[in-house]
Amino acid sequence: MNQLDSLVAQAASLVWGPWLVALLFGTHLYLTLRTGFVQRHLGHAIKLSLSKDPDSPGDVSPFGALATALAATIGTGNIYGVAGAILIGGPGAVLWMWLTGIFGIATKYSEALLAVKYRTTNAQGEMSGGPMFVLEKALRARWAGMIFAAFTALAAFGIGNMVQANAISEMIVAKKDLLPFAVDDHLLKFGTGILLCGITAAVILGGIKSIARACTYLVPFMALFYILGCLVMIFLNWNAVPAAISLIFESAFTGHAAVGGFVGAGIAEAMRYGIARGLFSNESGMGSAPIVAAAARTRDPVRQALVSGTGTFWDTVVVCALTGIVLVSSGDWQSADMTKATFCDAAFHRIGFLGDFILVAGLLTFVFSTILGWSYYGEKAVEYLVGVGAIPIYRIAWVAAVFAGCVWKSDAVWNFSDAMNGLMAIPNLVALLLLGGVVSSETNRYFAERRNIRK
Repeated sequence: MNQLDSLVAQAASLVWGPWLVALLFGTHLYLTLRTGFVQRHLGHAIKLSLSKDPDSPGDVSPFGALATALAATIGTGNIYGVAGAILIGGPGAVLWMWLTGIFGIATKYSEALLAVKYRTTNAQGEMSGGPMFVLEKALRARWAGMIFAAFTALAAFGIGNMVQANAISEMIVAKKDLLPFAVDDHLLKFGTGILLCGITAAVILGGIKSIARACTYLVPFMALFYILGCLVMIFLNWNAVPAAISLIFESAFTGHAAVGGFVGAGIAEAMRYGIARGLFSNESGMGSAPIVAAAARTRDPVRQALVSGTGTFWDTVVVCALTGIVLVSSGDWQSADMTKATFCDAAFHRIGFLGDFILVAGLLTFVFSTILGWSYYGEKAVEYLVGVGAIPIYRIAWVAAVFAGCVWKSDAVWNFSDAMNGLMAIPNLVALLLLGGVVSSETNRYFAERRNIRK
């Protein structure tokens, strides 16, 4: 197993070389320019996310599609992912993660626009879309669509399944002292896996409508609860916050020397792990969220694209930033032998039971919602590859993988996810760069029509 873990880690490192970091961040910047800095329309986009377009084609409401996408993106990356980036890349990684979110809004917007524009109807009368259809219909490259779908199906089992299940399993083991009885770690992980499998199966067997319905109720509650919890922690530790923010900005461009148990990190490490975890968290450029955006009831691809773009804002610009400030201001990243789980546990425990409750409740809801959202992404990828007949088998495999994630070593799962995320992003980013003109044209048309209506 150690040899396998080492090979997976090497693969992740190879995929996430400087070239992919440059491609990802470069695409964010390029699409920000091609869309005329679409981030400035964030207020309009948030308003659209709360409106309905009932007479338009699609399977779920615009907010239902956004909630499902947010369910998939707001996960362990918002807590453990931020912690991992800080432990390896230093406090400066938080800023690079945040910048990935700011500029990533344009990428999330662009990929959703293309997904809706080139979506189609499957044999069951449901909407199907995403980068695989964009590659096939807009670029006449079905082979590239097949590659994207294959990487998506594999990535789903990492970022959307086993990583999430593993995070909650580790957290429960770390908190086992709170249980009224003693229990072996392996048995506790086994029980967690069985319970999580049952709840997951109960929702995903109903398809996208069942998933969207569950996410519509769960996502607003979990996001608001966690945001308020982080704000309370920041308020209670306010004396350390200004210095923490200053440190985040300073070390992003200078690196950070070894201190305490922290081994030190340069600018390259801060950038790599900040941007990689930013992608892991908000998935802008990965091509996942457009799959559910294509299912939204909307009459205009730009409308849903704007709604989809708000997902990156909430996920990274707000939630990840708050987590980063909480973690850096705690100072625990300087302690020796810290893992992602123990770092988060120590930082949140600084305010006692309230901090423990915020962490546990946040992880529980984040993990479950992500497993639900990503089940749909993987399902659509498998459908594209082999047809709707494979969906029942896929769902069984998905539930089984939840159990596997609860008992598999964390580092291997995270490295596998990093590798698959990067490979999945490549064909999608290439398509976005080649179709920047289409995105620009559709964007200009929409806002020109809005200006005419106002007149």
